[in-house]
Amino acid sequence: MQSGAEGKLSLPALLQRNATQFANSPAYREKEFGIWQCWSWAEAEKEIEALALGFINLGVNKGDFIAVIGRNRPYLYWAMVAAQSVGAIPVPLYQDANAEEMAYVLSHCGARFVIVTDQEQVDKVIEVQDQLHQFEHLIYLDPRGLRKYDHSQLHQYSHVQDQGRAAYDEYIPELKSRRSELNYDSTCVMLYTSGTTGKPKGVVLSNRNVIESAKNASEFDKLGLDDEVLAYLPMAWVGDFIFSIGQAYWTGFCVNCPESAETMMTDLREIGPSYYFAPPRVFETQLTNVMIRMEDAGKLKQRMFHHFMAHAKKVGPAILDGKPVGFMDRLKYALGDVLVFGPLKDTLGFGNVRVGYTAGEAIGPEIFEFYRSLGINLKQLYGQTEATVFITVQPDGEVRADTVGVPAPDVEIKIADNGEIFYRSPGTFVEYYKNPESTADTKDAEGWVATGDAGFFEENSGHLRIIDRAKDVGKMADGSMFAPKFVENKLKFYPDILEAVLFGNGQDRCVAFINIDLTAVGNWAERNNIAYASYQELAGHPKVLQSISEHVSAVNKSVAEDPMLSGCQVHRFVVLHKELDADDGEMTRTRKVRRRIVEEKFADIIGALYDGSPQISTTTEVTYEDGRKGAISATLDIGDAEVTPVTAQKVAAE
Repeated sequence: MQSGAEGKLSLPALLQRNATQFANSPAYREKEFGIWQCWSWAEAEKEIEALALGFINLGVNKGDFIAVIGRNRPYLYWAMVAAQSVGAIPVPLYQDANAEEMAYVLSHCGARFVIVTDQEQVDKVIEVQDQLHQFEHLIYLDPRGLRKYDHSQLHQYSHVQDQGRAAYDEYIPELKSRRSELNYDSTCVMLYTSGTTGKPKGVVLSNRNVIESAKNASEFDKLGLDDEVLAYLPMAWVGDFIFSIGQAYWTGFCVNCPESAETMMTDLREIGPSYYFAPPRVFETQLTNVMIRMEDAGKLKQRMFHHFMAHAKKVGPAILDGKPVGFMDRLKYALGDVLVFGPLKDTLGFGNVRVGYTAGEAIGPEIFEFYRSLGINLKQLYGQTEATVFITVQPDGEVRADTVGVPAPDVEIKIADNGEIFYRSPGTFVEYYKNPESTADTKDAEGWVATGDAGFFEENSGHLRIIDRAKDVGKMADGSMFAPKFVENKLKFYPDILEAVLFGNGQDRCVAFINIDLTAVGNWAERNNIAYASYQELAGHPKVLQSISEHVSAVNKSVAEDPMLSGCQVHRFVVLHKELDADDGEMTRTRKVRRRIVEEKFADIIGALYDGSPQISTTTEVTYEDGRKGAISATLDIGDAEVTPVTAQKVAAE
């Protein structure tokens, strides 16, 4: 697309271009019943057109909000572009949100139409229907279990398309008219924030925001028509929208949808994407699974793995970045690639990855370096919904674990006196829907957006370093810096630690909550013939507590080496009796810890950590999968960690 055409540029316009220029290239694949189905760009355009005509037939008006709820499927991506084609605004929701969370978003945006995958989502919408005063029609993909429902407001997706096709001659002039009215300033999508500090906010993004961000990022990483991406992250998340719609429509590459969450790893291996994105949690889980498998392997395999991984850690990142490495080291690495790294990458589904990204929160440096040492070009990007993802990116050859890179193309960044990061860019959001106060608080008249994160630019490299969320960075009682994420990420490197939450702002020492990883620790228990009946029982096992204590002490030793953050060592810790859960309000749907809620909910445990108690008895309300509330009680042992003294030189450096 030439710059002169920008005024009329929109995602539906890119669809028309792709259906002409890339007509026979694969646009979407989906695995269903174990078989990969494929649609070319020309076929996808016809599917989207039929749905858009069906929307007009159903009474969709320009400016209407159409909610989309479900797992990643081509049909739901088509629904979002079909909504845009008729001048409506798609609003994807998290499919694992409970009915109450859905009710808030659906009511806030006033969605007249809701498109869902199956009976489970239909039931959630029906449950809160009386709270939705503007809601009119519900469209579903999978008809199983819905035959006896009242169909006066309920429509099957394929039937809506059939009605659109039947009324083609009647409605195609209207569809073409609505498409032609779209331009760079038209609203493209509304995405809701994860709501770490309060109710989610509706972030309005224009075609300019999405297309410019997609174009710049695609050119930065040289993405093209032949690239493959696996679409498996929540459709309500801005990252998935920009990769699976924005960049897919700009470059014409193929979007692959797995059959289910359970088959995702198998489907990932079959597709072998060249462009891959995952939040740190996914990379942590994959590393945990690798370590579990190695513990089950024979002695020879274990020795070979650890021998070559130690060498990879030493020279792998340098080889990946094209830096000078000795001939013998390269030869040994090549042998390791044949025997260990290559097979491991293929097992993980990363054999073809040319560009891999992680974002959402900071990834532990040890985890990051593990993947790069295998030869996987994993990079960090720093972004947020309000920026249409991209704020900083890491150029090839300048990838480091401790920075998030340089400003993305066309992005300006400045650091306030208090360390808070501000940016402005073509991706800067239009507004928070129905919330002018928050819009004004976040974005000033010149377009600068407050990120809420604290950081600084390194003088020698120009790379940005993120310290933590500005609101989470504080000071210890002695005035030294408190930055919880730094320590939490080091703890989460260990396969048996799933989540960690550090406390210590304003205190004389830090304490921590730990969640064990049930998969990793359960595997260990099985190998050692240790019987357990629940997460709670396993989390309280003396050997588990001993192992966690050793991890905390090792992390303290590592933290003590950082002059700025050596005061953040963990003095006491507790392994919680339950996993932190989004259904209980302790995490967001994107798996970010809601610190304030956790602090309030478990105040009695924090009190015991600070008053020297060896144990604490507590009762916690929990939400079961069917929505019922209950309570679990436990007596938790409190562990004392070994703290590493800070040397005189380090104190002087501070």
